[in-house]
Amino acid sequence: MGKTQDVVTREYTINLAKAIHGVTFKKRAPRAVSAVKKFAQKVMKTSDVRVDVKLNKHIWSKGIRNVPRRVRVQISRKRNDDEDATEDLYSYVTVADVPNGFSGLGTSVVDDV
Repeated sequence: MGKTQDVVTREYTINLAKAIHGVTFKKRAPRAVSAVKKFAQKVMKTSDVRVDVKLNKHIWSKGIRNVPRRVRVQISRKRNDDEDATEDLYSYVTVADVPNGFSGLGTSVVDDV
């Protein structure tokens, strides 16, 4: 089993301001959601990315125009139990709480218990 076949959960900080800079107001929140999906595909090396409802609500919390500048996410690479699925792994992205701000946070591996 290769490194990309492992089931793992990690926390990342995504700079959404960089992804939506210069984007039309009415496309900012949808573009931010697709930027999160693209980021998860890149770091977890899975084409099937599923976004949690809480993360979607967090991105849309200030409306379509005023997207949060940064978001802390927890990305889990999981096994796909569906027998007719094309991919054997998928990524599940959910929002992680940040009590003290984003400064000093790096990528961290979360232990699944």
